[in-house]
Amino acid sequence: MMRFYNREQELSELQRIRERSLQNAQMTVMVGRRRIGKTSLLKKDSEENLSVYLFVSRKSEILLCEEFVETIKDTLQVNSFGQITKIKDLFAWIMELSESRSFTLILDEFQEFLNINPSIFSDIQNIWDSKKGKSKINLIFCGSIYSMMNQIFENSKEPLFSRATSKINVGPFDVATLKEILTDNYPTFSGGDLLNFYTFTGGVAKYVESFVQNQSFALDDILKSIFRENSFFLEEGKNVLIEEFGKDYATYFSILSLIASSKTSRPEIESILEMGVGGYLDRLENDFSIIKKIKPIFAKSGSRQIKYEIADNFLSFWFRFIYKNRSAVEIGNFQYVEKLVRRDYSTFSGKMLERYFIEKLKLSMQFSEIGTFWDKKNQNEIDIVAINEIEKRVVFAEIKLNKAKINLLELKEKSNALDSFLLGYTKEYLALSLQDM
Repeated sequence: MMRFYNREQELSELQRIRERSLQNAQMTVMVGRRRIGKTSLLKKDSEENLSVYLFVSRKSEILLCEEFVETIKDTLQVNSFGQITKIKDLFAWIMELSESRSFTLILDEFQEFLNINPSIFSDIQNIWDSKKGKSKINLIFCGSIYSMMNQIFENSKEPLFSRATSKINVGPFDVATLKEILTDNYPTFSGGDLLNFYTFTGGVAKYVESFVQNQSFALDDILKSIFRENSFFLEEGKNVLIEEFGKDYATYFSILSLIASSKTSRPEIESILEMGVGGYLDRLENDFSIIKKIKPIFAKSGSRQIKYEIADNFLSFWFRFIYKNRSAVEIGNFQYVEKLVRRDYSTFSGKMLERYFIEKLKLSMQFSEIGTFWDKKNQNEIDIVAINEIEKRVVFAEIKLNKAKINLLELKEKSNALDSFLLGYTKEYLALSLQDM
């Protein structure tokens, strides 16, 4: 069993919310992509506190109520009167129980009520509004379908809009935590091992745990873990995203596959798919938080110099190598796909190394802005431009797997293109490679 890492910020926020619930009922929404570790976090937080944990699985409302009533009776040591067959009656009962004592109620995969009985949301809203005044409940709604959770709590037409008192967004482990995990579990790791670990897990707790348990840190071992019969990694993109995208998933998958294969501008994507994709890109960025828009640093707000990238490292890998070669995967020809990964791995991991250093610079808390640069002809690319506005200091960095291939004179020349934006700034030039991780 891997020890529990990081999450101090989230745990102290949950602690603060619980303390507030002793005076006033609290409703917290927790979101984060599948496999990120939300449930483990909530269970860790519940260890020494009175908590009822209910998992909303897809079954009939009657069966769910039956299961939930047993859990509540068992955890809170109470009796129920009569049979409860509706979630609304169950929630009313819980709110009554919370009038005489404070406890935490966690409803995990809360968005699943949409598939069971959508009127549950307005029932919960009515009961919450009428009973929260006397209640000391610490209510946590946790969900992994980002778009549905947003719809339920942030769409002004929905009953639970503006009812939540707090929101916690659970993200991946940062690069410092990944380094700590490797130090504990594979103390002889090299820069290359750390890059592999970062490239394939992106800090997603489930993938981290899987690699640690299998001691998969070298590239060979990681690829063995991924490309084998019944490996959960092979279907992972579908498992994580199909519910998000619904019936349009094939179009979204095609777009993501192109972005992962370096077709990163809207015109490129549209010319290959022969259709307009503006709405899809917009939803992928804003509704699903799966892609990020990247502009050159100092670009004007209306600039058309826009590229897109998949924010999640593993999904980037999955769309680039697994989804793109799904015919070979389906017939079990894993060797073929593995060969392609090895062939293109230095290009792919080189991009991930850039991400790693951008994240590392963000964690240093020294900069007011961190970005990249390329000119209008899509040339003169600078991997990192990091600005400290107070100290009037700018750091330019060139990133390559092999330090010997970095030319700092060339970097200085390229940086001259930004002189007009950086009058009076002191400049620093860095060559960053595997050995600087």
